[in-house]
Amino acid sequence: MFDAVADATRRRILALLVSQGELCVCELTAALDDSQPKISRHLCVLKDAGVVVPRREGTWMFYRLAASLPAWAEALLETLPTGAVPELKADLKRLKTMAGRPERCVA
Repeated sequence: MFDAVADATRRRILALLVSQGELCVCELTAALDDSQPKISRHLCVLKDAGVVVPRREGTWMFYRLAASLPAWAEALLETLPTGAVPELKADLKRLKTMAGRPERCVA
C-alpha cells in the first residue's frame, strides 16, 4: 500500500478517485494532462496492490477504489483530497472541462 501511494502521480490518481468515485482512463489522462500509457502503468501498479479495481464498459475501462480496503487504508486515502495532493484543484478543473467524457452505465 505504501509503495503504491509513494509516487506523486499515483497519489493524484487516488485523490481523483476519492473525490469522483469512478473514472475512465481517458478522464484520468485528461485530468493529469499526461499520456495514456503512463496513466495505465500507474493504474496497473495500483491494481496489483489491491487499491483499485477495473470495470470494462464497451471500449471504456473505468477504475474505482477497491471495496475490500481495510479501514486504515480507506482513512489514509480519504486524506488525499484534503491537502495531501496540491495539484488536485488543477486536475479537477481539467477534468471538468474535458470534452467527450464517457457516459456511464452504473454496474
